[in-house]
Amino acid sequence: MAMEMRLPVARKPLSERLGRDTKKHLVVPGDTITTDTGFMRGHGTYMGEEKLIASVAGSVERVNKLICVKALKTRYIGEVGDIVVGRITEVQQKRWKVETNSRLDSVLLLSSMNLPGGELRRRSAEDELAMRGFLQEGDLISAEVQAVFSDGAVSLHTRSLKYGKLGQGVLVQVSPSLVKRQKTHFHDLPCGASVILGNNGFIWIYPTPEHKEEEAGGFIANLEPVSLADREVISRLRNCIISLVTQRMMLYDTSILYCYEASLPHQVLSPGPLPSSLICELLCCLFRDNMHISPILSQHPSV
Repeated sequence: MAMEMRLPVARKPLSERLGRDTKKHLVVPGDTITTDTGFMRGHGTYMGEEKLIASVAGSVERVNKLICVKALKTRYIGEVGDIVVGRITEVQQKRWKVETNSRLDSVLLLSSMNLPGGELRRRSAEDELAMRGFLQEGDLISAEVQAVFSDGAVSLHTRSLKYGKLGQGVLVQVSPSLVKRQKTHFHDLPCGASVILGNNGFIWIYPTPEHKEEEAGGFIANLEPVSLADREVISRLRNCIISLVTQRMMLYDTSILYCYEASLPHQVLSPGPLPSSLICELLCCLFRDNMHISPILSQHPSV
């Protein structure tokens, strides 16, 4: 007769029982990250009593022997190639100052933009005098990070025709840590609206244009009246994004589209966030078994 005996053992923490890909190590200031002296100290950490301690609240990230803490709520830290949405704050000599949710104002040089019509030539004194006609204080633009200076300031460029002045739409400001990095941040959603998910936490929602103004050079804003149906779609998308931010969920085209579809049975009554029950429904859609996930989620296997 076989007998099986089990002795009590200490239960491992939940973070150790989860898979390596799903593990998310969250810390608060003062938490001990590791006591191993073989690791190097990165951003958001400091050494104390031969221990690596977190100095900010966030998630621990490790690259080989380097450990850093990515803050949950912080100002935008620019990286080359990032897509940003910003607001012109000042017109200076041969440059514009742009607010991009970073510690310092970003810079857009006159030589780093396409002239109206996409004309390729050297910038002249007439172009410098007409700078305020291109972009003035208060204008919203989409741009790409060209360089990051030693003090953290960011240099932008709008040399592609997909960048430039933004027309009619809604601006939503969120934490940069909630915007998922993707290959493209310009999305035309099937609901009839488009979004620009800026890496700096500025999200621009606008009606999808019927045709692209290739000859405009990104400085002619479309001021045609927006229909009531398009305004309702934009308002619903704005509420969906705020709801996702409230639940600290990552923002990308799939999560926004799922939240939008879950909100269709409800009417857009106010600019506030959607009911929390919709978030639960969205979570069920995003984290259901992989065998039953819809094709749109297969593009994001990390969800």
